[in-house]
Amino acid sequence: MKEWHGDDIDPEDIVLEAENNEPPKGGDCEKKVEKLKAELEATKAESRENLDGWQRAKADYVNLLKRFDDESKAAKEKGKVKAVEALLPAFDALERAKEHGEIPEGFAAIAKQLESAFAELGLTEVGAEGENFDPMYHEAYGQDTVTSPEKDGMVTAILEKGWKIGDAVVRPAKVRVGHYQA
Repeated sequence: MKEWHGDDIDPEDIVLEAENNEPPKGGDCEKKVEKLKAELEATKAESRENLDGWQRAKADYVNLLKRFDDESKAAKEKGKVKAVEALLPAFDALERAKEHGEIPEGFAAIAKQLESAFAELGLTEVGAEGENFDPMYHEAYGQDTVTSPEKDGMVTAILEKGWKIGDAVVRPAKVRVGHYQA
């Protein structure tokens, strides 16, 4: 469908007829031409206004879809974090029992299932010995004296594992940090 701009009308194409089938008079023709030109300009202006309004509405709609998609993703991530936060204390207890060899075989299977579920949710461990202390991922619970300046500010011990999903830290790792004294 060809878009109409109003610029493609030739004044020669306009045929004027008298309303009562009498031949038009000289002054009447020019008045009618002026009136038609004014109507044409008004119609062009209205057409531009309608096009501008439609384009704004379309842009608003596209922005709304993007915002809805972003909010939906954020809500999904928040739900994952809440679920993990609720299950993490039980998982920690199973992990501590497993480390001390006090866990019955049935509980080891439960711990394995929790590990699999957390992996599906995208849960990854935060904090490791030897990495630089980062308050975004670590929570300091003390200092250890270190013998070299290179180890100053490094994690020397993990007291409790930290976890994150994507960029969201579910729980920072509880660590001890090295402190060099000359």
